[in-house]
Amino acid sequence: MKIFATGMNYRQHNKELDETLYTQEGPVIFTKADSALLRTKKPFFVPEWTARVDCAAGLVVRICRLGKGIPERFAHRYYDAVTVGIDFTAGDCLERAAERGLPWEISKGFDGSAAVGEWSTLPEYDGKRRHLRFRLDKNGETVQSGDTSDMVYTADKLIAYISQFFTLRTGDLLYTGYPAVMGPVQIGDHLEGWLEDQKVLDIRCK
Repeated sequence: MKIFATGMNYRQHNKELDETLYTQEGPVIFTKADSALLRTKKPFFVPEWTARVDCAAGLVVRICRLGKGIPERFAHRYYDAVTVGIDFTAGDCLERAAERGLPWEISKGFDGSAAVGEWSTLPEYDGKRRHLRFRLDKNGETVQSGDTSDMVYTADKLIAYISQFFTLRTGDLLYTGYPAVMGPVQIGDHLEGWLEDQKVLDIRCK
């Protein structure tokens, strides 16, 4: 199983970063190790080796068939379910890596850094035609919300792009980005992810 993630894919997030993505030639794609996967209702253990762990929620799609070089018009056939996921980031490590031009792997792909909720089978969902709302609650209060209509690159565009370089296989996951970084989490925090009006993700930080 491969975990793909997308950076700076929401216009709101781009404005926070001086709209840097609009100067790029394509989506910003990175990967996480398979050990990064953290399923809902499992605890997230805040690492001791970083001073700050940030989190952000967004839509995740599940790949359902083998594909390589997938045309965008057929991309919707290659995923069968969606959910809300959380991208945990060792913020201080990421900042140091960025300053020195070093890779992101440790700060973005450490164990447990890719939380994923319960899957919603939505065969009619197509990134071009239907928009989905999602939100993240922290300790009972909404701290982040988004709508897939704000994506710079739809799920279909991302799949077409990624499949130029990587063969997609059944069970691979694609984190499609997030509208803004929610901020740091602490031991004892309770995180809940919602897709439309359905709670699909429940994580406690320990």
